[in-house]
Amino acid sequence: MGFEHATGASQGARSYQEDAAAVRQHGEGLIAVLADGMGGHAGGAVASAVATQSFLEGYLTAEGQSKARLAEGLSCANVGILDEVAARPSLRGMGCTLVGIAFAANAAANGAAWGIDWISVGDSPLYLVRKGQIARLNADHSLAPEIDRLAELGRISWEDAQADPNRHVLRSALTGTAIEMIDRPRAPLSLEPDDMVVLASDGIHTLHEADIARLVAAAANPGAAAEALLAAVAAVDDPHQDNTTVVVVRMT
Repeated sequence: MGFEHATGASQGARSYQEDAAAVRQHGEGLIAVLADGMGGHAGGAVASAVATQSFLEGYLTAEGQSKARLAEGLSCANVGILDEVAARPSLRGMGCTLVGIAFAANAAANGAAWGIDWISVGDSPLYLVRKGQIARLNADHSLAPEIDRLAELGRISWEDAQADPNRHVLRSALTGTAIEMIDRPRAPLSLEPDDMVVLASDGIHTLHEADIARLVAAAANPGAAAEALLAAVAAVDDPHQDNTTVVVVRMT
């Protein structure tokens, strides 16, 4: 198998863009990374740009299997933010989420031809769309899962849970300090032909997962999928729409 990929981004209702994403070939494989910045207009944009570049440099210069290289990339991204704040104290408090993913041959534990390994911090989602079905692969490090759990227990209503202003408060992010929570799989996940992998910033949450699956599955290629997702977000016309960035990779 091989792969096709595309990236798309929208500022939404914001007057600035705090997301950053990059994709690089690595031997027969592929590395993709996406970061969603925080800390104000300048700070968020700087944090996400520094993190994506530092992550790629760390991964590509590290040795060993993808899991170790992803961990090195994440560490370099965090140190990159620390160094940038040290050089520019006015940016103190900036940070970002990050999702990094490695596509590699013979990486899957069950002997499949291709597999993916990832590492993530924050609430930017990583999805697998297979045969029209969608699954979120990484953990959500915002307060949303905790608030939803209260609704499941009947302590608050689902309406109050969805309207809670703290849903998007992050429990973990890259800020140049110790990272509170890191998500990574125990073993790489095997891939099948026509699988679509989607990395996104949290602006994508304007759409329901079922709609994301439908749009991606119907797309002729990753570029069309990225365009369809961004168009659907824009069509909602949310006056508070956050930046939305997507990276779509299809196994061929």
